Amino acid sequence: MKVYFVGAGPGDPDLITVKGKRLLEEADLVVYAGSLVKDTLLKALKAELMDSNGASLEQTTRRIIGALQAGKKVVRLHSGDPSLYGAILEQMKPLEDAGVEVEVVPGVSSLFASSAALKTQLTLKGVSESLIITRPAGTTLEKDELTALSQHGTTLAIFLGIDKIRDIIASLDRPADTPVAVVYHASWPDQTILQGTIADIAGKVEAADIKRSALILIGGVVQRTGFRRSHLYRDR
Repeated sequence: MKVYFVGAGPGDPDLITVKGKRLLEEADLVVYAGSLVKDTLLKALKAELMDSNGASLEQTTRRIIGALQAGKKVVRLHSGDPSLYGAILEQMKPLEDAGVEVEVVPGVSSLFASSAALKTQLTLKGVSESLIITRPAGTTLEKDELTALSQHGTTLAIFLGIDKIRDIIASLDRPADTPVAVVYHASWPDQTILQGTIADIAGKVEAADIKRSALILIGGVVQRTGFRRSHLYRDR
């Protein structure tokens, strides 16, 4: 018995991997989170669909194992890439304990779709050589490290926090003129990009009434200036 955990990509149905698309087309059961996965990917599939919203882990596990025992091919579809805030290990463990083999198929993260939307690099010579991925404290995280992480001065990508934008900005230990970009629904038809600084981005987000499904990028890479040529393209 084998189940496939597949990254659906950031939203644009063309950004799922070739392997991920093939597995969806071959599947008999697709389990997905209806609030996160673009329904365009699910249209015309022969598979039975299960929206996991509102279902417990135990219910989802039983459904997957039951389908596998019936000889069906099962895909567990995740938004973006399953390795980033995908909670896949807690889903995989009871399946593996039941003798189910698991294969994870990576996907394009909204982080990379946001960088593409901004037409920039997350690591940029002379600006930032490192990338920090994190999230703010909330319902499922008692304490975050935003202040300490922001002190590194590198590119900072913040997931799952747009509804706490003022708290996030207040916790950052960076100059007020540090560039910030917020990308809502990266790669979706209604993609929205807001650009500003630590001093003014919260007001722009509130004015746009963006409260979910947005990534916050902080650092000089947002501005696309001040970089140096890489070794590959330096003058000969």
